[in-house]
Amino acid sequence: MGALTLLLKHPSDFIPLVRVKMMADKAKKLPKEPNLAFCYDMLNKVSRSFAIVIQQLPHELQDAVCIFYLVLRALDTIEDDMAIPEKTKCPELEKFHQKIYDPKYVYPCGEKHYKRLMDEYTKVTAVFLSLKKEYQDVIADITKRMGKGMSNFIRREVVSLKDWDEYCHYVAGLVGIGLSNLWANSLLEDKRFAKEENLSNSMGLFLQKTNIIRDYLEDIVEEPAPRMFWPKCIWSKYGETLDVFRHPENRDAAVSCMNHLITNALEHGLDSLAYMKQLKNIDVFRFCAIPQVMAIATLAECYDNGKVFEGVVKIRRGLSAQIMLKTLDIYDVAVQFKSYSAVIASKVNDRDPNATETRKNLSAIVAKCDEILAEDFQGYQHKHEPELPLYARFLITFMTIAYVCYAFQLYGVRELIGVEPSSTGIVFVDYLERGLSVCAFFTSCVFLLTGQML
Repeated sequence: MGALTLLLKHPSDFIPLVRVKMMADKAKKLPKEPNLAFCYDMLNKVSRSFAIVIQQLPHELQDAVCIFYLVLRALDTIEDDMAIPEKTKCPELEKFHQKIYDPKYVYPCGEKHYKRLMDEYTKVTAVFLSLKKEYQDVIADITKRMGKGMSNFIRREVVSLKDWDEYCHYVAGLVGIGLSNLWANSLLEDKRFAKEENLSNSMGLFLQKTNIIRDYLEDIVEEPAPRMFWPKCIWSKYGETLDVFRHPENRDAAVSCMNHLITNALEHGLDSLAYMKQLKNIDVFRFCAIPQVMAIATLAECYDNGKVFEGVVKIRRGLSAQIMLKTLDIYDVAVQFKSYSAVIASKVNDRDPNATETRKNLSAIVAKCDEILAEDFQGYQHKHEPELPLYARFLITFMTIAYVCYAFQLYGVRELIGVEPSSTGIVFVDYLERGLSVCAFFTSCVFLLTGQML
C-alpha cells in the first residue's frame, strides 16, 4: 500500500510522521568529534529506529548506549557471517570482550554498513575507551557473556523451549541486563536495577522472540542457508521441516505454529510491565517502553496472519510514529498493552490448538494493565481528554475558509459584513492577513482530519 493511500486511510498518522521525521533528521546531525561522529553515523545506518529512540536518553547515557549497541552489533556481525569457519568464529566470539580494549583491532567481515563498521572498528574502540570505567566494565562483561553464549549456539540447534529462552537470553536478554546496569551506574535509576536480572532478561526476550517470529521469511530465504531460531519442539508439531511453512498449501499449519510461538512470547509481557513500572527517570522510561509497545503491536499484527510467510509484516510507519510520541508514562504503556492484547484476543480462533493458553496469557496482561491504571485513573483521564467532536472541527474549518475569503476579498465577504474593500490595492497589511489566513486554513484542515494541532 502506497504512502498516500495509507495517509488517507489513517489521517491521524500525519502529524506523528512529521514529528518523527524531525526527530530522525535531528538524529542525523553528527557530533563534531570524528570518532563519535562515525559511531552515530553507523548507528543511523544499521538501526534508524534505535538512533531515534536513543535521543530519549540523557546526554551522558547516549554515548554509552550508542557504543554498547555498536560493540554488540560488531559481535553479532561476526556471528552472522557464514563465510567465517566455525573453528575461527567461535574463538573470535569468545575473545571479543578482550579485543574491544585494543585500539588497533579490526576484523574485516560482514556486508554493506556492517563491513564498514568492522573495517573502521578502531573508531568505536576510541570512543569506548573514553567512557567512564564503570560503563566500560558493564559493556565488557555483557560482551563476554554474549560472546560465550553465541559461540555455544554455533555448535547447537534451538530444539527445546529452554534452548529458545537460553539463546534469546544470550543475544537480547543480556542487552536488557547490561542496560539496567548502565541505569544503575549512572544513578538515574535505583542501584537495585543492577540486580533485577530476571525482569531485565524478560524485556530482552520479549523483543527478540517478536523479531524471530516476524522475520521468518526474511531469514529462511537468506543465502547462504542461515541458521534458524524457531524452536524445533514447536515447529516439528506442525511440519516436517521449517522450510515447508513457506508453501501456500501448508499455510494453516504455519499460522498455527506461529500462533503457538506468539503465545509463548506473550508470557514475558507481565515481566515487561513490572520492569517498566519500577522506572523513575522519564527519559530512561521512554527509551525502554517504546520498543516494548512496538513489540506487542507487532505481535498483534502477526498473530493469525498468513502474510508473515509471504513477505515482511511490520506495523505501519504512522502507527510506529504514534507509539513513539504517545508513550510517555506507565499508564500510556498499560493502555496500549491492553489495546493490543484485545486485538490479539479478537483474532484467537477456538479451533487453534493453543487458544486456551493464548487467552490465559492475554487475560493476565490485561489484568496487570487494569491494576496499573487503577492506581492513577483520574490522572490518566485528565491527561487524555477526548478530542474535539467532528462537528466542532468542521465549524472551525468553515470559519477559517470564511477568513481566507475575507483576506483575499473573495465572494463579497467583506461587503457582506459591512467592511469596505481595500481602495489602495494590495498593501503590507493585506499580505500579512492573507498569509495568516492560509496558515489558519491549513492548520484547521489538519485538525479536522487528525484531531491534532500542528
